[in-house]
Amino acid sequence: MQADRKPRKQRKENARMRRRQVLDAARRSILRHGLARTTLATVAEEAGLSQGVAVFYFDTKAALLTETLRDLYQGYEDHWQGALDAAPPDAAAQLQALVAADFDLAACGPELLPLWFAFWGELHFQPSYDAVAEDFDARRREVLTRIWRDLLPPSRAAEAPCHADWTETLTDGYWQRMHLSAGHIDRHHALAATRAAIARLAPWMDARA
Repeated sequence: MQADRKPRKQRKENARMRRRQVLDAARRSILRHGLARTTLATVAEEAGLSQGVAVFYFDTKAALLTETLRDLYQGYEDHWQGALDAAPPDAAAQLQALVAADFDLAACGPELLPLWFAFWGELHFQPSYDAVAEDFDARRREVLTRIWRDLLPPSRAAEAPCHADWTETLTDGYWQRMHLSAGHIDRHHALAATRAAIARLAPWMDARA
């Protein structure tokens, strides 16, 4: 029995590593060829594998690209959730941690922004991409809304969803500017400007941080 289990465990780990290899190759292919010209063949070439291996894990190009987007979102969610877990529990510190995480290289590095915008440009044309984005975005909005509800005076708690949207719009807007105007604006400036805008939304926050 013991001898039986080990090979199965090894096969499972090998499959996980091979799947990771294909997903990483898909990212490189998108950066090199663009989303439209990425195929199972270009991904297999990037991974140094046969096309049959890519097909084994992802039946079609559409399935592979959808999982690549899901993987991109999962990495981002793990990143900002880790920042929240490491921050003090009060709402002001949580918001500051969340915003700082948004402008970390792990969220918007030069190898990540082109991937985000490649997929976002197709959201309305690919229902599977849209579904992935909405799933992750809903959890993110829920967290931001909760933080703002705790930050705002009780009489203004109903404004929390709007403040959450403004916060996300700041991140999205600066990500877009960094992507389209690389060299003219960097993530440090974007973080400082976002913090300044949030200070206008909640001028009392520094006193509570």
